[in-house]
Amino acid sequence: MVDLSVKIGRLTLKNPIMPASGAFSTELAQVMDINRLGALVTKTVSREFRIGNPTPRVAELEGGMINSIGLPGKGLDYFLEHQLPDYKRFTPPVVANITATTAEDFAAMARAVTRPEVDAIEMNISCPTREPGGGNFALHENHTYDIVSRVRAATDKPLWAKLSPNAGEIDLVARAAERAGADALTISNTLLGLKINTETFKPMIGNGYGGISGPGIKPIILRMVHQCSKVVKIPIIGCGGIVKVEDVIEYMLAGATAVMIGYLTFRNPSGMIAIIDGLEEWCNKRGFPRVADLTGAMKFDKPAPTLVAAAAPIG
Repeated sequence: MVDLSVKIGRLTLKNPIMPASGAFSTELAQVMDINRLGALVTKTVSREFRIGNPTPRVAELEGGMINSIGLPGKGLDYFLEHQLPDYKRFTPPVVANITATTAEDFAAMARAVTRPEVDAIEMNISCPTREPGGGNFALHENHTYDIVSRVRAATDKPLWAKLSPNAGEIDLVARAAERAGADALTISNTLLGLKINTETFKPMIGNGYGGISGPGIKPIILRMVHQCSKVVKIPIIGCGGIVKVEDVIEYMLAGATAVMIGYLTFRNPSGMIAIIDGLEEWCNKRGFPRVADLTGAMKFDKPAPTLVAAAAPIG
């Protein structure tokens, strides 16, 4: 019997598989047993009612998809009165994903969702497709430190910071979030990109740029997870391009404690359950009694500095 449980700070999950924010709905109970998931991550909640970005909002790519949804939602009051009770019909811990456009409102949002029904708070400080100036605080370490510090002071709930792959030095941002009091890091949000319609010469996404997700970005995010795991002591949740069991294994070997899955759910709505089953089977076959033993187990010899490697003789 494989022990699939993992610990993310004070929170214990029965397995490391959970949905990424924005890629999950309780309507999925029609096609899978939601109670088998490690946790339930809500769609991003903002204070106000949001219509979202102009259409079209999604386009297919060779290695995944590009989207610019714009965080539409019915606002904080609707979430607390209707959506949160809906999530609590199920047994996994509930992670409330919140956003705001100012540090003050981020702290206020955290206070508002600090309720017994919420088991952890994930700060979406990294959405790449909001309006200019609208909430991507994770591009700079100083902004990250300030925003996480304010939210940390506003709640006693476990606090996860969702980082941006668009940051120049994500390891420095990760350290800033840890110093500010984050209990875990989600690495990462989508990678900002562009797809152009060659018939109309216009972007395929109504908002112009969009966030890229899917298998094509996995090696990039995997590298970031490994980089950050070397500079922080808090748990990391890997998120990006997971479509099979081996992807989960890779993220854990690189330093992740758990993973979030988004793109796969659009392609296969019950895919997360298949991955949970496959993960147990993989561990059984390889002789791992605890899935947690995979975290950080990659065998890695640090490569030579770029200039030294480039100067090495050929042959």
